[in-house]
Amino acid sequence: MDTVRVPEAVAGAGCDPGRIWYASYGSNAQWERLACYVRGGRPAGAARTYPGCRDRRMPAESVAVELAGEMYLATRSPVWGGGCAFYDPGAERRVLARAHLVTAGQFADIAAQEMYRTPGADLDLAEVLASGRSVLGDGRYETLVCAGWLDGAPVLTLTAPWGVRDVAWTVPSAAYVRCVGTGLLAAGAWDAGTVAAYVAGRPGAAGHWSPEGVRALIAGPGEGDAGPGAP
Repeated sequence: MDTVRVPEAVAGAGCDPGRIWYASYGSNAQWERLACYVRGGRPAGAARTYPGCRDRRMPAESVAVELAGEMYLATRSPVWGGGCAFYDPGAERRVLARAHLVTAGQFADIAAQEMYRTPGADLDLAEVLASGRSVLGDGRYETLVCAGWLDGAPVLTLTAPWGVRDVAWTVPSAAYVRCVGTGLLAAGAWDAGTVAAYVAGRPGAAGHWSPEGVRALIAGPGEGDAGPGAP
């Protein structure tokens, strides 16, 4: 398993890389769900159809990563009907995630769909690569974060402008828990017990979801699509 750590200074500041590791700590950790963002379509259990990327090739590589920070569930997702995942890089915890190797254009199109915008325009990544953070708006998933570097490419993800202590937490739906859990499990770095305990312990899920309840959702036969790089 590769572990991504935030460097003291972001290497490669000012560049516009052609390759980006898109770190998915929520539903896009699941390969089938990510495919809807890349190729277009509606994920199972979701209430939204996605237009997809200009470049519809799926990532050639996908690896398990651990990011410094905290994943928590907040707001209410119009797609899943419960809390959705956000990333606070300033919290002193660890986040299990799956990093997908995409082009800069694909990352821009995925980000646009997360921001409820029409894909088709590239992003200016200079600020996030230079400072580690770029706020494109005040909505959910309109803040870019550089969580580190892996094999010479930046590890970028999307989150909200607020932190884990700045917003009320929200219980996630069963469909969302299953999507996140099966995606992390399919990464191949953690067993079902580890993934279940992790998801159940996140703010918003803790006290409402038990590890046993999460495991029952994610550990069934045939759950999740492993994608490249998984056993």
